[in-house]
Amino acid sequence: MQNKGQISFIEDESPQPADLDPFDPDPVEEDDLWFLPGPDHATLDDAHDLPLPQADRQPLVDVAAWAKAEATLARPLAELAQLSGMLRARLADGPEGWQHRLALQEAVDLSWLAGDRVPSERLALWQMLRLAGGAEDTQALARAGWAARRLRDGPRLQDDLATFLGRQAVGAEAALPDKLADWAEVMGQARTLHPITQAALGFHIWPVVGLSVGHDFGGAAPLALMEAAVVAARSSVAGNPVDITGRYFLPLALGGGGGLRWGGSAEDRLGRWIGGATHATRAALRTLDRLRDWDTRTQTLCSDLSGRTPAQLIALLRDWPIVSAPMAEKETGASRAAVQRNLNLLVKRGVAREVTGQERYRFWTTNMSV
Repeated sequence: MQNKGQISFIEDESPQPADLDPFDPDPVEEDDLWFLPGPDHATLDDAHDLPLPQADRQPLVDVAAWAKAEATLARPLAELAQLSGMLRARLADGPEGWQHRLALQEAVDLSWLAGDRVPSERLALWQMLRLAGGAEDTQALARAGWAARRLRDGPRLQDDLATFLGRQAVGAEAALPDKLADWAEVMGQARTLHPITQAALGFHIWPVVGLSVGHDFGGAAPLALMEAAVVAARSSVAGNPVDITGRYFLPLALGGGGGLRWGGSAEDRLGRWIGGATHATRAALRTLDRLRDWDTRTQTLCSDLSGRTPAQLIALLRDWPIVSAPMAEKETGASRAAVQRNLNLLVKRGVAREVTGQERYRFWTTNMSV
């Protein structure tokens, strides 16, 4: 029993001052030892536990936003799909040269949108005779010629996108397979969307995945827009935009090309795309209607002409937006004098017209104004 007034002491287990070395620092917690190795990053589950700032982990392309935009724009999208079907049916019923003519006109308009500004007569001479001016003109003509060929008759099912573009993974293009894989991955995520929506998405992610830089085909910027537009134009009428197939395309630049502008929300981009493609498709249909009327009228006005040359010149005028005497000479195999004589005869009959108004370096085209 403890006596009243006595104080009991509880034994203190902490080190007594006599047990501490006077030269030892005060004890510190292990968490305060900043010089010790940190935790193993591989064992951290939460990305926010990393000691450095984290990059934005949001996807580069919001496919869900494009799906929502497609639902919002369902009616104009359906109208464009109907116009595209009408164009395909019109081309299937007409001569093969119609596809060639539309491809050339689309390539010319694309070159103007890209900044190359290749006129139709220069592209026609380049396509048939490989005639060009300076080095800069040659590069611009090569780009426009590539677009016309791919729109008209690009590689088939067995060819991949790199083959379609004509690129090789060498030098500055060493990263091309990775870029194409990124593009294909995004397009795979959008495989449930309408082909036209998929094509619009493929066009707009072209610079996002880096396909607009890295190649040196006479300037990346003009070629990038033309590549993206041509791939989109061909894939719009295919079941899968990764498979560039078929001989038809959806016009995008004829008479304007207002849909080929980057920037804005998914709904803004898809709305511009549908509006621009609708305008271009209607322009293509009007061109084919006028060509059909011109062909009917020409057969009536020139039914009495004999020989091969008049018929060959009529077909040449139908299939090419513009024709020169050297082009007609190569195509028909006739002499220059015979070509010019028959072209002048077609002008007098009212089925052709000369567009330059000069004595030399003249060009002719169909007279569809009558």
